[in-house]
Amino acid sequence: MINTDVLVVGAGPVGLATAVVLTRLGHDVVIVDGQAEGANTSRAAVVHPRTLELLEPYGVTPALVERGAHTPRFTIRDRDRVLVTVPFDGLPTRYPYTLMISQADTEAYLLARLEELGGKVLRPVRVTSFEQDDGGVTAALDDGRSVRAAYLVGADGMHSLVRERSGIAFDGGTYAESFTLADVRLSGGVPHDEVVLYFSPAGLVVLAPLPDGLHRIVATVDEAPHEPGAEFVQRLLATRGPEAVPAVVEEVVWGSRFRVHHRIARTYRKGRVLLAGDAAHVHSPAGGQGMNLGIEDAVMLGETLSRVLGGGSPDLLDGYAEARRPVAGKVVGLASRLTMLATMSAARRPVRNLVLRLAGRLPAVRRRLALQLSGLDRR
Repeated sequence: MINTDVLVVGAGPVGLATAVVLTRLGHDVVIVDGQAEGANTSRAAVVHPRTLELLEPYGVTPALVERGAHTPRFTIRDRDRVLVTVPFDGLPTRYPYTLMISQADTEAYLLARLEELGGKVLRPVRVTSFEQDDGGVTAALDDGRSVRAAYLVGADGMHSLVRERSGIAFDGGTYAESFTLADVRLSGGVPHDEVVLYFSPAGLVVLAPLPDGLHRIVATVDEAPHEPGAEFVQRLLATRGPEAVPAVVEEVVWGSRFRVHHRIARTYRKGRVLLAGDAAHVHSPAGGQGMNLGIEDAVMLGETLSRVLGGGSPDLLDGYAEARRPVAGKVVGLASRLTMLATMSAARRPVRNLVLRLAGRLPAVRRRLALQLSGLDRR
């Protein structure tokens, strides 16, 4: 039997951030993940200013900032026409930009910090079942061992075993479209200092710079190929991206596909079991909010659990659950509105463009969008 303060299930960015916070605050943590090291894909590529602020006290932010590409603007375009420009460089933060960095790098820096603090991830190890009582949670692992913890954190993604075995409903639905994702080398009409959301009747496409001269492309399609090739990505950019100086796909380094849901767990707490990240909420990638919201959960939950483990009332955990769920609701709503606007029919496109261009001229509108997308409105 392994005894610990907190058992964290899932070693993606959210689980690792939770473990880093708790370990840094002096608690014993066991974190397990069913995947072999290095097997995780790299879907998330955006780290927002609020996330960097939250991770700063735990020694993770400097490495992220040094590695990532700093992009001071987010723009919404209809082909070459700029509809809305959202500047980050005037925001009240030490990190006035969107940081573009692969999820693999984010995980690597979080893991390195956890190991620096004396923690480690048990891999490949899965939780097969768990039971809770008044004193804690006992979990069975698939390698025959068991873990006794005061609390269990489910950071095990959209198909969370922790959420399902706890009987927590996951309310919402699924977008009709599938999403394609690719990291590519581009030439031609490619912005290197901004993240661009292109609107098109055929669907949205996001184009964002990454370190090492790469660009991340995310797009909605009816049926995405399992591994998008250069010809497929080129067609997406040719029909949705810049026209005056077209972007040319030189190489596809990595690609994938996925379906996107818009769902929120009915509660984030069931006794001594707590949820964070995609186990608690999933939504469209428009706006790049998913991993950021999850890391925000992780820091808030880790700090709250630390207070409870230090003698505070367990009712503090209800406060975490009650505070985080409406935040997720707002983020899911924003991502859904951006997706709806991006995929609006050709007939409604001129009106949409006119309204957005007029609204985008107002400093108050630009600042509000900057605060929402950066996460600073959630301070």
